[in-house]
Amino acid sequence: MSDLECWIWFSNLRRLRFRTRRALLERYGGAKELWYADPRETGILPGLLPEERELLKQRDSAQAQQIVQSCAQKHIRILTYQDAAYPERLRNIPDPPYVLYVMGELPAVDTEPVIAVVGTRRSSPYGDAMARRIASELAVSGGIVATGLADGIDSRAAEGALAAQGRVIGVLGVAIDRVYPSWNGKLYDRVCAQGALVSEYPPGAEGAKEWFPQRNRIIAGLSLGVVVVEAPERSGALITAHRALDYGRDVFAVPANADNPKGAGSNRLLREGAALVTCGWDVMEEYEARYPERIHHSEITLPPPEEQEPERGGPAQPEKQGKGFFLFRSPNRERQQTQQQNRSILESQLEALTPQQLRIVGAMDSPSMHVDDIIDLTGLPASAVLSDLTILQIKGFVTQEPGKRFTLNISK
Repeated sequence: MSDLECWIWFSNLRRLRFRTRRALLERYGGAKELWYADPRETGILPGLLPEERELLKQRDSAQAQQIVQSCAQKHIRILTYQDAAYPERLRNIPDPPYVLYVMGELPAVDTEPVIAVVGTRRSSPYGDAMARRIASELAVSGGIVATGLADGIDSRAAEGALAAQGRVIGVLGVAIDRVYPSWNGKLYDRVCAQGALVSEYPPGAEGAKEWFPQRNRIIAGLSLGVVVVEAPERSGALITAHRALDYGRDVFAVPANADNPKGAGSNRLLREGAALVTCGWDVMEEYEARYPERIHHSEITLPPPEEQEPERGGPAQPEKQGKGFFLFRSPNRERQQTQQQNRSILESQLEALTPQQLRIVGAMDSPSMHVDDIIDLTGLPASAVLSDLTILQIKGFVTQEPGKRFTLNISK
């Protein structure tokens, strides 16, 4: 048996506990040494369960050899725990995968700002939009997005990063050659072209429900930080966040509406101390000093308000057109006709805002308002204001500026 085949054999002993695996490697030094050790000797290791002793007696090389052949045919790269190319960041977690199967080109994880973006499979339109936006901003700022490629937030994050020509690491909870969900084939192909698919499960492996939560430790281990975009109280995304905390990684969360159960877990993370983020740069600026040559502020934002031409004797005043409505600032006379034509569209957009969102818009009576002032003026909870400000940014009514300041893009 070659070193590679021995590592595959060792990693396929799936009923071995992580503590048992660590103890075996500490005692024998590697998978090949364990393979050639006397089974009677390995069976007396202190703390072994009876079923673990039986597993260690198995010395079937055919399965490992078949996996090597299958990977060669399908152009799947195999990385073992002892390979120099195996990510050190992942090697240092308490429960690393001892074999990684890779399709595409795995970035040099240890020298790159890898950020995980995760969330619920049953995402809302707000969650989808934020996942795409944050992942796009991470990518254009120099980050690599890691995600699980499940339906919902994970897939939307991958789409956002790929659209910004960024690199994506898709960590699978299924065999490396299986597409899950089945309709995600095109997304898998794009990830392979611009990054890599990674799994600890070989081609043809039968799935198990516990593989998905186990996959989350790899996402957290590869990353500097984890961004939870939208997650309910019971969610795999929260497992990833807690794994990240265990590994000493940073945890970020996007605020959700207080009455939205799909974001209850995200809001709980914020209460517990996760860093609040509303854009990709909120995350990347945390690592700018560590990666000055890779990270640059290139945040994707909605178009800023039109520049106003000041009049003599004081600042420009927005023109008022109509009663009881808000109009986008655009004082140039040649644009007035276009504004009037778009007025009915704007009215319908405003009608779609909630009373709480209209209350926030009504409180923004000066440019570049700090979020704390908006919270004080509205009298609303901070989490609700931050969540609605994000929605207003997406709709184009508000622009965020540095220092947690916001400007209304419309005049009353």
